[in-house]
Amino acid sequence: MKKVTRFVPAAIAASIFAASLNVAPAAAEVSANVGYASEYYFRGILQKESSASAGVDYEDGGFYLGTWAADVGDGLEVDLYTGYGMEFESGLSLGVGFTGYYYTGEFDDTYEEVNLSAGFGALSLEYSIGEWKGFGAPADYTFAGITYETDIGFYGTYGTFGDEADGDYFELGYGTEIGGFDAGVAFIINSEELSDQMDADGNADAGQAIVFSLGKSFSF
Repeated sequence: MKKVTRFVPAAIAASIFAASLNVAPAAAEVSANVGYASEYYFRGILQKESSASAGVDYEDGGFYLGTWAADVGDGLEVDLYTGYGMEFESGLSLGVGFTGYYYTGEFDDTYEEVNLSAGFGALSLEYSIGEWKGFGAPADYTFAGITYETDIGFYGTYGTFGDEADGDYFELGYGTEIGGFDAGVAFIINSEELSDQMDADGNADAGQAIVFSLGKSFSF
C-alpha cells in the first residue's frame, strides 16, 4: 500500500477540503509537487527507505483530480485520486473521493478505495473502504484515522485497520516552511502487525521510526 507519512502533499485525496457552500467558487488551479522522504511510510507501514516522489493536481471549486508517484524500489507506485469536498459556514468540512494505488513493478498489487472525510477546526477524520487485489487472492480492508493539527505546525495522528486487515499506529510530527521548501519530521510508533521490526527471538515486534521530509509545490 502507499504513501509517505503524510508529508507528501497530494497523496491522500480524502483529506482535501476545497469548497465552500456559501462563498463564490474559487478559480480552477493546477499545481505540481516534488518531494523526498528519508523513509517512505504510509498509514504506519514502511514502504521504502529513501524515496523521491512527484505529483500533479487539478482543483476547481470543491472538485479535485490528481496523480502522485513514488519510488518503491521495484518500480513506481502511481496513485490516481478524485473527489469533492465542501465547507459549511459553521466550519464543518465534508469530503468524498476515490483513490487507486497502482504499481509498475512487483512491489505490491493494486489497492482501490472509497474515501470519506470530515473536519472541524483542528480535528479531522477519515474512513476508507478498500479492496487489495492480492495477486489473485483479493482481500477487503477498512482504515480509520483521526488527526489533530495545530496552527504552528505540530500534529498527531492515530490510525487503525479493520475487516481483513489489522494493526494500528501513532504518528507525531511537525511541518514548516524553510526557504520556500516544505520541511517535516515525524515520529511513528506502529503495532507488530504493521511493523517490519523483529524482537530478539525473530518474532514481529512493535516498531518505531523517525522520518524526515523535504518538498516543494508549484502553482500554474
